Parts: sequence; C-alpha cells; structure tokens
Amino acid sequence: MNTELIIRSSSSQVDFALLKDGKLIELHKEHEDNKFTVGDIFLAKIRKPVPGLNAAFVNVGYEKDAFLHYHDLGPKLTSLLKFIKRVSAGKFKDYSLKNFPFEPEIDKDGRITEVLHANQSTLVQIVKEPISTKGPRISSELSIAGRYMVLVPFSDRISVSQKIASREEKDRLKRLVQSIRPKGFGVIVRTVAQGKKVAELDKDLQNLVSRWISMCKKIPRAQHPSKVLSEMGRASSMVRDLFNDQFTGIHVDDEALALEIKDYVQAIAPKKESIVTHYKSKVPIFERYGIERQIKTSFGRTVSMSKGAYLVIEHTEALHVVDVNSGNRSNKAKNQEDTALEVNLIAASEIARQLRLRDMGGIIVIDFIDMTNAENRRKLFDHLREEMKSDRAKHKILPPSKFGLVQITRQRVRPEMNIQTREEDPNKDGKVEPPIILIDKIQNDLEKLLSNGSANKKLMLSVHPFVGAYLTKGLHSIRSKWFMEHKKWVKILPRDAYTYLEYHFHDGEGNVLKSN
Repeated sequence: MNTELIIRSSSSQVDFALLKDGKLIELHKEHEDNKFTVGDIFLAKIRKPVPGLNAAFVNVGYEKDAFLHYHDLGPKLTSLLKFIKRVSAGKFKDYSLKNFPFEPEIDKDGRITEVLHANQSTLVQIVKEPISTKGPRISSELSIAGRYMVLVPFSDRISVSQKIASREEKDRLKRLVQSIRPKGFGVIVRTVAQGKKVAELDKDLQNLVSRWISMCKKIPRAQHPSKVLSEMGRASSMVRDLFNDQFTGIHVDDEALALEIKDYVQAIAPKKESIVTHYKSKVPIFERYGIERQIKTSFGRTVSMSKGAYLVIEHTEALHVVDVNSGNRSNKAKNQEDTALEVNLIAASEIARQLRLRDMGGIIVIDFIDMTNAENRRKLFDHLREEMKSDRAKHKILPPSKFGLVQITRQRVRPEMNIQTREEDPNKDGKVEPPIILIDKIQNDLEKLLSNGSANKKLMLSVHPFVGAYLTKGLHSIRSKWFMEHKKWVKILPRDAYTYLEYHFHDGEGNVLKSN
C-alpha cells in the first residue's frame, strides 16, 4: 500500500491531504492565526475553582477561559506547583529533576478546592482545541511527544503502546528505556519504536529532555498567560505521527516548508529523505493528485459508495447519525440477507474513512441495514473494528444491536472538518444561467485580451470541468472556432475547485490576465 502526504500552502493556511493508494484518507487544515494547538504548553493562572464542577477555569489568553477538571490534574500536581514556584522565583535552576524532591501524590478522588486556589500559577497543556462556544480543554499532566517516545515529567512510569502485540518486544523496549530514562521523568513508548535500537531511542529521548529544559528556562521571565512550549508545526507533527516504511512520497508546493520537512525526515529516517519533493508545476497540487474532486464527492450530506450504495450523514447538537442505504443494489442479489451483508461491509469501510476524513468526534450512531443472522452481525462488527484500527483517535465500538444500530464514541480534540460542497444559485430567481451566456462573457474577455496586446502571449483558460467540456467537445468545438477566428489557440484547464461561473485567463507564466 502506497502512502502519500500532499501539502498545499497559502498565505493564511496550510492544507494536508493523506492518500493511501490515491484515495483521500485524512484532510487537515492549519491556520496561521491558530494560537491554541493540541500539545502546546502555557504558563497560566487559575482564575476560579468551581467546587460544583470539581474543576477550575484557567486564563490561557483565549476569549473563553480554559477548562481544567480535577481528573486532568495528574497525580504529581503538588510537585509541579512546587517546581513552578521555585523556578519562577529563581531558587531552582536544575531543570533535569534528578535532584528535585517530589511531593506526595494527590488523592485521586479529592476536591479541586483542596489543591488549587485563585491566582495560582501553573503549567497546563492543551488537550482539546477551542470548539464552537467552548474554550480549550487543558491538563496539568504534561507530556512532550517525540518520534519514538513521549516524555512525562514528574513521573517514574514506563508504558509501552498497546498496539505492539509481541510480549517479548514490549519487555525488550521496557528494559532499554529503563536503562536510559532520566530520573524524574516517565516515558511512554510509541508504536513506531518497535524494532528500534537503543541508540535511536536515546537520541529521541535526549531531544525531548532538551525541549523540556529550554521550556523551563523561559518560565522566570514569562508573563501570565504565555505559551512556553509550542507543539511542532502541523506538517512536522503529522510526519512524526504518521511516517512509516509505506510512505512513498511527501509533496509540498512551498519551498521553505519542503526544506523544513526534508530536514525532519532526514533526522528520523535518512534513507527516506528523497521522497520529500518540492512541487513546482503550474497545475495546483490538489488538482494534480485528484484531491479537489475527492473532497467534493466525500463531503456533504450524501456520500456515494460502490455498487450503488450510499450513506446519509447528519450532524445534530448531541451526536452524528449515519444511515446506510443499499440504493439499486437490492435488485442484484439472491436474497435480502446477502444484500444487507454486502452493503454493510462496504459501508463499514467507508464510514471508518469518513470518521477520519471529517474528524468526527463524540457519539456516532450508525443505522446499518437489518440482518437477522447473528453470524453476519459478528462479521460486520469484526470488519468495522479492523477498518478502525488505523484510526489514531481514541474510540470505542459497541456490537450491533438487534435493530442494526452500531454506536461509536470517538475522541474529539479539534473542530470537525466541515466543507460545504453545495454552491449558491448564481441567480436569485432560482434559474441557472444558460451556458451560452457564460460563453459569451468568456469570449468577450478573450477578444479584449487579444485587442490589448495579448495575442503574442500563450493563453490558458481555467474553468469548471463542466464548462471546460462544453468548450472543447466535438470536432467543431467552441475553442476550435476561436482558433479559426483569432488564429490563437487557448489551452483549457479544468479546475475541480472552481464554481460553475468562475473562470480565469492566465499567460504562460501563470499570471492572471482576466477573472470572473
């Protein structure tokens, strides 16, 4: 299976598309003005503990206070608060924690007012970005993620990813990490550490400790609130979390970003450095890899699948609802049970993809087609679990009920990816503008360009695919008539991202000459 990461950069955001064998699996957007990313660590002050919620509201600089529940404090909270107080006052400069005296752990069933008070200074980490009207969700149990390990300050635990199935490999990794783990820090071993040697693990661990020390050096001079440690850029963090031997290409249309990613890949996998390329073609990168078309067909209320089946996806305030429909498939199978199983298995694969693609979180209820055979329901459940294995978000799947309903809970840490696939009617009276009127507009603009001295330039016309097909269809196409009349060949470039009435004339260098 070939895996590619396609990165499109613009002035205001960066888009990331993950493809597996050419099929869009994940889509992410990173906005330049996003100051609260999962993994960022802030030096902040407690604004108000709320005993009724057993939580506190914390000022991290967002318009709404961040929410810190008692269960997100971490058992070593008292040690963390003592450390921050000493470091802020300049009384403690050994940030390695090897000589820091730890305090007793807090009661796991305690009350927020027993451990925190207003105006108290603490370090907190973003675990859930601001969504809708809610502020960030935060934790004071800090962690710094690396390629192979996650460093947990004020801990002594060593954990190994549950996705590593081999007991021997788990024991080997635990022994290696125990031999290199610095005092005062816990370590979580990630799945990609499987099979790695101690030198690679130690290099990653030392890098994480260096990031911790650099962060601590900022605390004495930091204001409240302020970000003291940033999660690495979304591009590097995606490569860090997703990169494996199946990656065959990372294509970036921004030179500076391509160099940054190339440096990171060279550090973690030198043999794979060559797969990072700077995309230089004049064709937009998402058009080149067919991503725009997949976005338009994958988002929206209705999602088509193979063999005529389709999904209907609805989002309510409380949950997501997915309805599975067989479409015209019901006429092509021997019996209803076989049809239901076949469609349900296709739907399970597409639903697993849709959850990742849209980053849907919370409660998801799926109405599969009813099946009377218990063995078929078991096959569906096992298939859905297998398809969801590659999903990085924490999730839980319940077996199908007798009504054919499957319930899923999926971790939500970022706003859901919601892309509008329907376009506004260009005419308020509800009638669509006839193609010939649009063609007349394009032709008038072409004549103006040629009369203004563009006759000697190479001309390209970017249009919606439907309009492009209308201009080029047949032997005596409209484009051919332009050539006969003006002795000028216009190259037609279909653009999936355009609306029906949008078009742009370009010269050979890609400069826009005329737009609508």
